[in-house]
Amino acid sequence: MLEKVLQDHISNFNKLAEMSDSIERATEQLTACVRQGGKILICGNGGSAADSQHFAAELVGRFLRERKSLAAIALTTDTSILTAVGNDYGYHAIFSRQIEALGQKDDCLIALSTSGTSKNVLQAVDAARNQHMATIGLTGASGGDLAAMVDFAIKAPAHTSPQIQEIHIFILHYWAQCIEAEL
Repeated sequence: MLEKVLQDHISNFNKLAEMSDSIERATEQLTACVRQGGKILICGNGGSAADSQHFAAELVGRFLRERKSLAAIALTTDTSILTAVGNDYGYHAIFSRQIEALGQKDDCLIALSTSGTSKNVLQAVDAARNQHMATIGLTGASGGDLAAMVDFAIKAPAHTSPQIQEIHIFILHYWAQCIEAEL
């Protein structure tokens, strides 16, 4: 069984080479955002929430080398905001309200959704666009509605949430490495 799972993963990761242009364009956008003094805001649900926090930690802390801390916020971490907004406005608004408060023109939103259909993530993209922020979407192979809404859509070439999330974290690590190298 392990051999088949490994072969599936290898096949999925090999397909990433076909997506290198869109991944690199998003890399350039993120690097420009940080270089201009902007923040990177990240959101997602479940495992994508964990990936959001992981990526923010790589930027605020360090990835591979010592450097100045970079501005990144996982919108998944403040339980008081999440529960207050969820209670008062609905779960669909937990990220968009934070973007309204924190997002600015030179910032960038990374929206993660394996299905590409999470309402709170889609509403976050709308809020980011209203703030004139650049938007990047990480989705599964179908892209869902998210892929059509963002400036840069990266559709992981996989169909199960675990495999999609493994590709997403690989891309997030790649972006952290590139941002560090550029700065």
